[in-house]
Amino acid sequence: MMRKILTILPLLALLAFRPALAQELLADVKVSTQNVTVSDPTLINQMQNDMQSMLNTRAWTDETYRPEERIKFKMFVGITEIPTNGTYKATMRLVSTRPIYGTGYETNVVSFVDRDFVFNYSPQQPLDFSRNSFVSNLSSLLGFYAYIVIGIDHDTYSRLGGSPYYDLARNIVNYSANQTTTNEQDAGWKDAGSRNRYWILNNLTDPQLEAFRTGLYGYYRQGMDIFIEKPDDARAAVMTALTGVQKAAITRPGTLFARAFFDAKAEEISNIFRTSTDQSQKQQLVSMLTEVDPTNSAKYQTVLK
Repeated sequence: MMRKILTILPLLALLAFRPALAQELLADVKVSTQNVTVSDPTLINQMQNDMQSMLNTRAWTDETYRPEERIKFKMFVGITEIPTNGTYKATMRLVSTRPIYGTGYETNVVSFVDRDFVFNYSPQQPLDFSRNSFVSNLSSLLGFYAYIVIGIDHDTYSRLGGSPYYDLARNIVNYSANQTTTNEQDAGWKDAGSRNRYWILNNLTDPQLEAFRTGLYGYYRQGMDIFIEKPDDARAAVMTALTGVQKAAITRPGTLFARAFFDAKAEEISNIFRTSTDQSQKQQLVSMLTEVDPTNSAKYQTVLK
């Protein structure tokens, strides 16, 4: 399946211009050491460059991507502890973006926080990755989020289009959770707790929570992508998508994906509906989102002003 321009424009008009296979991701990685003392800052710079290079130079899928179609996301890694030489504990925040058709506007899609992971790193050992076997916890982490980002991006362009990439992410979860070859045992790959990698994938593949994924398609492809030409139709589609997200969030309170979605979208949703002239729709939106996302209730209240 082609994405972005290829999903929007007639395929026949583009067949003559199919480019060679290209990388899918355009990641911007930043590694922070403000909470630890590092004797060699150049090592951290190389770590950052190696992580970014692995994400951006590897072909993660068999699809054709144009350079302008690459999926942008930012990854902020904060080193919190260096237990032994070459071993690191860290947190990570990831924000993925997507362009809106016919505009120069890029919108945040989801915002994930990985609160605790451990990894080994040596500047003398290049980062490597396998879809089917454990190499290192850092390569597993990068591969997992690469497929999550690709899968979610596909979900915004076609209904449930990300499924093949969540299957690949599950392979990583399974072999990383069971690895015993290194000292990088990581609870984030298991069902301990409720806000880790295991549960991100669980939320995205649970049939009871399918409305999260269909909501992505409704919000973007049926809503935001037509907003410039048909704002009222776009708002109606976004409203339908949000109603589905609300139902899924009520089915499973405290769901990780709902938090990731609203952390990224609350302000944008408010902006979409603030200029609407349909007071009934605005009231319904505020009532619905205040219930499902009370953290951002102040933002939603501005819709009514």
